[in-house]
Amino acid sequence: MTQPQRDRLAQQQAQLLQALLAGGPPPPGFDPDRIEVEARALRSKRRQIVATVEPEVCADLDDRFVPLFTEYAKAHPRKDGSRMRDDARGFVEWLRAEGHLAKVKWWRRRATRSW
Repeated sequence: MTQPQRDRLAQQQAQLLQALLAGGPPPPGFDPDRIEVEARALRSKRRQIVATVEPEVCADLDDRFVPLFTEYAKAHPRKDGSRMRDDARGFVEWLRAEGHLAKVKWWRRRATRSW
């Protein structure tokens, strides 16, 4: 494979990832409906992991969790090398910044030690 071919392939892969993870347009030659199905599946998997990491927050959101997480995930695709705990923390910070989540209740604060 020549360097121009590699560059073109890398560009196509970047377009595909943008479409799957950040709501970008599907690259030429890809079925938009299939791209959307896969994008929803990836968001669902990500949402389930965040719900596992932050169950109290997700319970507080109740039926607002899915649409709010979808909005967050489209605007904040996971960064390469980031951990799921970082993603969950980012979601909680986004919820607070957007006014969707009340301040932490004193009885729900997690005990932390800074040793």
